[in-house]
Parts: sequence; structure tokens; C-alpha cells
Amino acid sequence: MKKFYFKLSRQSFAVLLGLFCATPLLAQTGKTVTGTVKELQVPLVGVMVKEEGTDNSTFTDDNGQYSLTLQHDDAKLIFEQLDFPIREEEVLNRSVINVSFTKEDDEIQLKDVVINAGYYAVKDKERTGSIARVTAKEIENQPVNSVLDALQGRVPGLEITPTSGNSGSGYKVRIRGQNSIAAGNDPLYIIDGVPFSTTSLGSTALGGVILPGGNSNPLNTMDPQSIESIEVLKDADATAIYGSRGANGVLLITTKKGKTGKTAFTADASTTIITHGIFPTLLNTNQYLEMRREAFANDKITTYPTNAFDVNGTWDQNRFTDWQKEFIGKATTANTLRFSVSGGTEQTSFILGNTLVKENAVYQGDFKYTKLGFFSTLNHQSIDHKFNLRLSVQYSLDRNFLPTTDLTRSAITLAPNAPSLYNDDGSLNWANNSWSNPIAALRSTYRNETTNLNTNAVISYQLLNGVTIKTNLGYQRTDFDEFQSNPNTMRNPAFGSTSAASNILKSENYQNGWIIEPQIDFNYKLGKGKVSATAGATLTEQEKEQNSLLASGFASNHLMNNIRSATTISYLKETSSQYRYAALYARINYQYKDRYILNLTGRRDGSSRFGPNHRFANFGAVGAAWIFSKENFLRDVSWLSFGKLRGSYGVTGNDQIGDYQFQDTFTIAQGGYDNLLVLYPTRLQNPNYSWEKNKKLEVALEVGLIHNRLDMEIAYYRNRSSNQLISYKLPTTTGFTSIISNLGAVVQNSGMEITFSAIPIQHGLVKWTTSTQLSLPQNKLKSFEGLDKTPYINDYVIGESLYIRKLYDYQGIDSTTGLFQFKDYNQDGQITSIEDRKVSVDLSPQFIGSWQNSLVYKQWTMDFLFQFVKKKGYNEFYSFGTPGMMSNFPVAVLDRWQKPGDKDKKFQRYTTGVDSKALQAYNNFLSSTGVIEDASYIRLKTIAISYRLPIKELNGLIYIQGQNLWTLTKMKGVDPETERTFLPTTKRIVIGGKIEF
Repeated sequence: MKKFYFKLSRQSFAVLLGLFCATPLLAQTGKTVTGTVKELQVPLVGVMVKEEGTDNSTFTDDNGQYSLTLQHDDAKLIFEQLDFPIREEEVLNRSVINVSFTKEDDEIQLKDVVINAGYYAVKDKERTGSIARVTAKEIENQPVNSVLDALQGRVPGLEITPTSGNSGSGYKVRIRGQNSIAAGNDPLYIIDGVPFSTTSLGSTALGGVILPGGNSNPLNTMDPQSIESIEVLKDADATAIYGSRGANGVLLITTKKGKTGKTAFTADASTTIITHGIFPTLLNTNQYLEMRREAFANDKITTYPTNAFDVNGTWDQNRFTDWQKEFIGKATTANTLRFSVSGGTEQTSFILGNTLVKENAVYQGDFKYTKLGFFSTLNHQSIDHKFNLRLSVQYSLDRNFLPTTDLTRSAITLAPNAPSLYNDDGSLNWANNSWSNPIAALRSTYRNETTNLNTNAVISYQLLNGVTIKTNLGYQRTDFDEFQSNPNTMRNPAFGSTSAASNILKSENYQNGWIIEPQIDFNYKLGKGKVSATAGATLTEQEKEQNSLLASGFASNHLMNNIRSATTISYLKETSSQYRYAALYARINYQYKDRYILNLTGRRDGSSRFGPNHRFANFGAVGAAWIFSKENFLRDVSWLSFGKLRGSYGVTGNDQIGDYQFQDTFTIAQGGYDNLLVLYPTRLQNPNYSWEKNKKLEVALEVGLIHNRLDMEIAYYRNRSSNQLISYKLPTTTGFTSIISNLGAVVQNSGMEITFSAIPIQHGLVKWTTSTQLSLPQNKLKSFEGLDKTPYINDYVIGESLYIRKLYDYQGIDSTTGLFQFKDYNQDGQITSIEDRKVSVDLSPQFIGSWQNSLVYKQWTMDFLFQFVKKKGYNEFYSFGTPGMMSNFPVAVLDRWQKPGDKDKKFQRYTTGVDSKALQAYNNFLSSTGVIEDASYIRLKTIAISYRLPIKELNGLIYIQGQNLWTLTKMKGVDPETERTFLPTTKRIVIGGKIEF
């Protein structure tokens, strides 16, 4: 087997290091421009003043003053400050240029904001691709501990769904839908230039019952408040420069950097009240016992069985407990402390910050989530502004202590007259062995600990006017350790269990990676236009290792933390993998008369995830824009402030298929003949499969009206992903069930994205800004050759969405038998899965949107965001068993069939479980359209009210914030966002204060 690797010799490394780190020997001098930057006559500190097209820049001092020696005679100065859009000033023959930022500038210069496009930066008005931006201000107004929570509802086309309300849970993230049937669909995350892997290292065996799928997103460890901005790259023009890594979109996260001026200290402290508010309305004791007795009567059982403790008199039939309130209904709290210090000179600036979060879990006991984070950034430039250095470090540690089991399901299914949880002496109540006390599950605990280190260095040097070389160096490592403890005390002591039956599961995992990206940038004026070009290379490597074991048989539970004390140790998993990737990339951008823009990007990728026959592939895109508002025939149109048409087309790839998939693989296992080790094959090789390809098309219109007080952007996109990597079914005689291969399936994602923003009121001390976003996505399996030969024949239909579910057609209740009825498509008198599950229900959103507002009056500010989604989903009955059995149910089951002739009832006749026809009918019901409802909702996602203290010596702020405080939906008893029997989405109210001095 040929090895795929990259080697950088010591000599080459020395040359590169010398090029990028050499102290400049020649300093080119020119005209010096000075001036003062103010806001309403108040000097602004830390405003960046930059000569356009170069790295020549400086910052204003404590008096708002600056001095900059120019490198070009026909220079243009860029003034950039966080709270305002940038300003541009032609130097001409001036040596003093004073700038005053005013609130009125907001509606004039919104399109001049510079956004991060990854390998380059571009003004918003000049971008040819689809790039959305979320700023630090938007993030800071949200009471969230996760970066992904902060993005919900703020970017059209970006869908983020949490898997659980438990802290530290995972997320499902999609940018413009699902592109791949079987390969990965996650976007690429870049933090300060370093790829960040969000692949969960968690194990289903250890954490899968408390965290869905055992998934915990490593990005949870990052503090959202350390972020300066997040750019979301969506179309081919924006993502093709990332090649296969950007096939599913890119999220660029930029952390905060220091500002020049005197050293500033910032402290932020807050307390959060957390509740869980969406619960189904369940049967009370009288209703529950009525259901149970009727079920026995329907089954013609006159004497209650000895194990029917709820109705045979063993349990108190006058007792009632709201188990939802008891198990998961208590309010809990979280406390957050943040500190930062920043400052510096014109040449060197810095910022240091740290975060401490402690959040108590909703369950009984000392369960909690804690997070400690640290970040720092150092920026330095030489006196002649040719040499620039940026160093950034983020380190974070989080610890999650939870019960092994999420009690949400027990809370909604436990009989309302079940016994008390505790005896009078505080011990667990086993009620004479009549039940399994659900609170005992809390003695089985789950812990995980995540550490993240992300470091980055960007070194650049201007060789000539308009020519800059730089390199991006980065390293990222994630360690994830899990520990599950199952002591014998979680079981009923009547069974005689001892510590010998206690066991623990332990998992130690890590993944790390490095990246080296040398790059050269060119910027030249060419007649009435200007050309900018970028060329570079990427070398990266990622390693992952996962180990887990089971230890059992302890002399005492006090020794369970010491694996050596176990009598039996079994290794469950021991894997390691390596991923290597190399690429060359280039970009050329040409602007003519500042109104006609052409952007070309290309990349050649090489990935170790493919065999030698298809290891390399080429990707690229073309983007174009026409700023028609600058045309002479529109210059006198006073109401048109800005207008642009843009479009793009390109091809990206996808290699999210896991490592070593093209090779024969084997697994070593214990327990063979005579207890010998066994080596058996697990995968059949296929060295000929190749990259998935995603062809992306987009056209868009951007318009600004009435001095940009009204802005609108409408975009249409169509992405077609082909050459799908799918498990192809094999004959059993081969010894394998399937093999990964490229099949002729095409998945299409298309839709419209509409963004509208306005400033309805701006007068004196009052300002109101509002914006609305709407996404209309459509997912479709356009073609699939040989669908009938794949395992997906019963899951997908050509011409329909990948999100469909094939279900029985629910026809109501037979008024004679009292059983659920379903359409018999083949008229054979039986309801069977293959022949009669013919109704396709699309569970993907029909539209997703949000409405965001900001109101300012004097020192008061209020921001709020409503999120709205139109979709179908599973209703509250999907999570319950057959009505009549020993389990609680939603009150809607009371509307049931009781006698022949009953019509228009919602539920069939009750049964205790002995009526096989009723059981089969109910099982079919759970796989029918009867459990599908309108899951649309409108949610007050975030609200923030703040007051800035009128103290000149102290920049102080007090605030109250809320998240998920109100939801309007037709769906009963289920969180319409998650639709799971895990802990639902939390409501949060935060009270805090912030000072800067």
C-alpha cells in the first residue's frame, strides 16, 4: 500500500521562516497624513486607519489622533471602528484628514463593512458570493453558553437544531439543506484560520441515554463572548476556495483582538434562572385508573393480576404525583463571570480574557456543568507597517456531570399513583418490590471532560508595493474523556446485589491537527480597474484515537474510581486514524470602474480518504457582480442608494466519509475458540470510488433605498450533489452485506433567501432598526440509478425530499371493532410494511425565518428576535405505548372508542397488552400519518434590555436577557424544535452587569 504523506525539509522550513520572519531592512517613506477621529466631538480610541490595498495601517491614540506614512501617491484611507460602518477618504493633496463618525452615517455606509471571506477580506458591497455575518454585538445580547445557540435564527439558510436541553449536548447544523445521502453533511469550522473539528468523540454506550447518540459538540467549550464575528459562507463563489472541505458551507469564527490606547479592564457577572416549560398534559389519577380498568374490561379480565399494582390495591389509588414537576420541573441556576484586559500601542496591541461558567442541572442531586475558558490575541506591526504578526490562543475546559439516564421519559410515562420516591428515613422506597424506583437511576452517573486548545499564528510581510507574502500556522487539539459509574446501589437491595455487580465504563479520546498555509497576495491598479490575486497552499494533518473499556467486580463501591480494583476488565474499543490533506488554491478578482466585478477561484485537493486512483480532484467557481447604482443613468435617482446584481457557479467536493473506507479492514476480538483472539474482516476494499461533487448556482439582487434606510437582498440558489458515496448492497455469498461505491444519485437543494432591513425611526435620542429573514428551502432526490438495489429503497422516493417518512395512510377508527384503520393499497386484506406504507410525509421545513428588532432611547436599549418555522413533525403520541397499559398518557386518549357505533373518536379501544389485534393496530398507528401534525411554531428566541450607567469615569451596563421565553404552536406537549423524549429546550432569564475601566 502506498503511503500518502507530506514532508517539509529542514532547509525548506528555514527558508520559509526567513522569508516570513525577517526584519525589514528597507523602509520606503512617503507622504505622511495626520488627523483626528471623533464621534460627536468625542475622540475615538483604537480606530484602525489603513491605506487601501496594503497592510499599511495604524490606530488612533487616547486623543483620537493618528499619523500614517503612505506608500502610494494616489492612496485612499480606510477608517474602521467596531460600532460603525467603515469610512473611506481619498487623500488627494491633503495632509490632514479629520473624520467624525455620527449615527447618521449608519444608513449611508452599511455596505462598506469589511467582512471576512477566509483567505481574503472584502467589502460587503463588493462581494460576489453569499456571505452572512453575525457580529459580537448580536452575540453579546444573548444568554447562551454555546456558539451555535448564538447563531440560531440569525442567518438565512443556516439551520441549527439542539438535540437536547441538557447542557453539553450536540447540535445538528445544516447550511442550505442535506447534500449527501450517506456521507457527512456538516459544515467546515475555521477558528482564527485553524480548522476546528466538531466531530463528537462521545460514545453511545456511555452517554447515549442522557445525550442523544452520545454526541457532545466540542465547540461547546468556546465562550461566545470571545468572538468578534462569525461569517457564514454558503455559495460556490464563497466556498470553492476551501475545496472539498467547504462543500457543505463554511463558518469562519474570528476572536476579539486588542485595541490601542490605555489598558482597559472589563468585568461581566451574571446569574441565570433556567426552567423547562413545554410538557404534555397527562392523565390524573382518576382518569388514569379509569383507563386501566376499562382496558381490563375490554380484555375480559375480571380479576386484576398480582403485578397490576396500580389498580389491584397495592398502590394508593387516591395518591397523585406530577412526575414531570418532580423529575425535571424544578428551576435551576447558572452563574457566569468574565474578565478581560486589552490595550497596546500603535505597533503592538493585545487582549487577554477568561470565562467561568457553572450551571446546575435540572435533576435531583449535585449534577452540574462547568466551563473555564481562556483566550488571548497579540497583534504586532513594524514601524514601517510592512511586517505584521498575529498570535491567538484559545484554551477551554468543560466538565459535565449528569445522571446516566434522562428522566424525561420516566416523567411522562410513570403512573400518577406510583409510590413515594423516599421512605420516611430518606432511603429509597422500593414499595415492597412493586416497582423499580426511577430515582435510583440517578445513582448511575455520567461524567465527561473536554479540553480544547486552538493556537494560530499569521505572519505577513510586504515585499513590494502591492505584493505581500504571509503564512498561516495553526494547531488544534481536543481531549474528551468519559466515565460512567453503575454501582449496585442503583438496584433493588432485595435482589441481593453486591459491589461485585458494580461496573464502570471509561473512554479516553483525543483528536488533534495542524495546518500550514503559505500565501502570496497581489494588489494592482490596472487602468480604470484594479486587480487583486491570491495564491497559496494548504498542508494539514489530523489524528484521532479512541479507547474504551468495561471494568466490573469491585470489592467495594469506594474503589470504583480505581480500575485496578476490578476483577474483570474488558476492552470495548481501541481505534486510531490519521487524515492527511493537501491543496493548492488561487483567486483572481478584477474590478472595473468600481461597478463591474469578476471573481475566479480554484483549488486542487488531495485527500488520504481516497484510493490512489482518485486521490486528487479539482474544484473552482466563478462569481460576478454589477453595482448598477453607480451607472450614470441612475446617479440622479435619489431614492436608490445602492443596487447590485450578483451571481456565481462552481463545483465543490466532499470527502466526509471517514478514514480508510477504501481499504480492506479487519477487527481483532476476544472470545474465539479456546478463548483465543479472533481476526475477522469488517470492510471490503474499493480503491476506485471518488469524490462527491456539489455543483452550486446562485443569483441575487441587493438593493438599498432612501439613503440605505431600507435594504433588501433576494437570492435564489440551486445545489446539485452527485456521484454520491453510498453503501451498495452485495450478495450474502460475498461475506459482506454492502460496499461503499459512487452511485448515480443526485440530490438537489434549491430555494429562496430573502433579507429585509429598515430604520423606521431615527430621530434625536430615539432609534428603531428592524430586519426580517426568510428562507424557503426545497430538498429533492432528483435521480438515483439502481435505487432498488440499495438499502435505501424503503426510505427514499425519486422526486421527493430526503427528509420524507414512508407511512401508513391513517383512516380513522372502525366503529364496529374499535381499532385503528389504514388504507390497504394492494387490497390483500392485510396491512404490511412493504406493500402499504405508501404515504410520503416530508418533515423538512417549508420555510424558516426570523424578525429582529433593536430600539434605543437615551441610555436604554432593547433587542428581541422572533423565530418562526413552518413544518410537520411527530406529535405527542409518538413517544407513548399502547393506551390501557401500565403507563401514563396524554389526556387526549380519553377520547376513545368504547362501544360499537362510536364514531369520530381519536383513539381505539384500550387494552392491557393481551389483545394482539389492538397491539398490532397501535404499532401500525405509530408508523402512520396519525402521529404527524403541524409542528410549526413562533418563538421569542431572545430578548435583551440594557441600561448604560451615566457615569463618565466608568463605562457600566446593567442588563436582563431572556431566551426561549414564549412559544406559539399547535403542537401539544412536545417541544416543536426538538420533538424528542429527551429534556426539552430550556428557558433562560439572565440578570447581570458589565463594567469597563
